Amino acid sequence: MKIGELSRHTGVTVRLLRYYEEQGLLTSHRSEGGHRHYGAEAPATVERIRTLLAAGLPTKVIRELMPCFVGDGTRLHACVLDHLRAQYAELDTRIADLTRARTALGDILEATTRDLAPA
Repeated sequence: MKIGELSRHTGVTVRLLRYYEEQGLLTSHRSEGGHRHYGAEAPATVERIRTLLAAGLPTKVIRELMPCFVGDGTRLHACVLDHLRAQYAELDTRIADLTRARTALGDILEATTRDLAPA
């Protein structure tokens, strides 16, 4: 299928599909005219990419995980569990950091609002 067809089928923009290809997440074959053609597995590959991106994984990690899928779904081989757990722990750390930043900003807003209130 051509890139436009893949875009319509998956709801992912042509530009983003090209980006996935540049990142080594998606492969295509070029016609003699230079047009990209994707195999029948491309829609499932795009769905996997979207699922992993939604899980907060960077494209570098996704590229490493792509060969590790089992079957047609989003289940991965057990050999990547440590990698997934590390990513999960990193998300927990980022959430904790953002929570602290949110609390600090809330304190600043509260103090500023209190100082601006008429006496």
